[in-house]
Amino acid sequence: MEIHNNQLKSIINKSVPVDCLNRNLAEKKRRKFDFTKCCKRHVLLKFLYLGWDYQGYTVQEDTINTIEHHLFAALTKCCLVESRQTSNYARCGRTDKGVSSFCQVVSLDIRSKLTQEQLSAGEGTTEELDYPKLLNRVLPPDIRVLAWCPAPPDFSARFNCKQRTYKYFFPRGNLDIKAMDTAVQYVVGSHDFRNLCKMDVGNGVVKYDRQILSARVNIIATDSKHNNSSASSAYDMCELTLVGQAFLWHQVRCIMGILLLIGQGRESPEVMKELLDIENHSRKPQYQLASHLPLNLFHCEFDCSDWVISNEVLLDVIRGLQQEWTTCTVKSTMIRSMLQECQSLIPGGNEMREQSACLLQGVQPKVYQHLFQRPTCSSLENRIEHFVKKQRLEVLTTDKESIPVENQDSRDLQS
Repeated sequence: MEIHNNQLKSIINKSVPVDCLNRNLAEKKRRKFDFTKCCKRHVLLKFLYLGWDYQGYTVQEDTINTIEHHLFAALTKCCLVESRQTSNYARCGRTDKGVSSFCQVVSLDIRSKLTQEQLSAGEGTTEELDYPKLLNRVLPPDIRVLAWCPAPPDFSARFNCKQRTYKYFFPRGNLDIKAMDTAVQYVVGSHDFRNLCKMDVGNGVVKYDRQILSARVNIIATDSKHNNSSASSAYDMCELTLVGQAFLWHQVRCIMGILLLIGQGRESPEVMKELLDIENHSRKPQYQLASHLPLNLFHCEFDCSDWVISNEVLLDVIRGLQQEWTTCTVKSTMIRSMLQECQSLIPGGNEMREQSACLLQGVQPKVYQHLFQRPTCSSLENRIEHFVKKQRLEVLTTDKESIPVENQDSRDLQS
């Protein structure tokens, strides 16, 4: 291999002009950007991403195909931050593999072109660097920075977020949308969601009380080919909207998984209420998650109104989203035409309504078994005991009881 590598180097050296080699050497010797000569300011960055082709939002050790990796690669390339470790960085929430976001927000210290005196005087943001424009030049086309906002030095995108909105898009298919909307109303309010999330005790999450501010399942787009028909179309597009202060790992996808069973008529709407009854159902029944593909962290609300939005940047984002819409809609229309031709070959012309069936992950059994007749997962108490024995969870001992300590860096704010 060493001999082969040396041969390849010789071939490259012979084929590349000398001035190009000299230019590459000069670039290597180029001095690093001197951040000591610049001022920094604390800001919020708002951006969107289509997460379908990424391995999630958070940086991972075994892949660079994450949103966060590309974000910091762009920040570093534009010389806006020296490193993640020195940037005072916080994110509003983490999304899993394949999940998208229209309104992800991060807070960090970033380079400013203004002097310290100008920053202290609170001079206008029009003289500042155009952060979205700079970053969008080097980010992948499916990650776009929308706006930025000046913030106090101690402002955190995670802890200062007032509420978060998730949307889950899906076709009507054979689903009973009214029953799904009835069921989702049970999650509104403060509840223990241990049966409607993935418990992450190993990372220190031992409390599963969360508050849902509002919830709704409704139709957002009707099929234009059935406008003159009284019958509902299986191709109508619907959405689940959940608004809450914070979310647990897989919470939205678990809720949607149960709603799909209810919409298919396999469970009653009241099963959602029973899953929230921890006294009678302390162990989570085993059931499938809803697919990650339709999930979107759609909105994050903060106490700040000074968002700087450039018309040039916004038009560029709209143009890019329109191109993506065109590509997806052309594919959808082509497949729809194929479906119509296949449907016309069925004797009697009975329409299949299986559009939403694929959203439940895993193999579907031929004989359906109701939720509370299925095997259950380990209880929260058993999981805590397991990780305490492994010394992966600390226990605070008082005179009366032992209380597991929840990790402040746990996997909160996830879908």
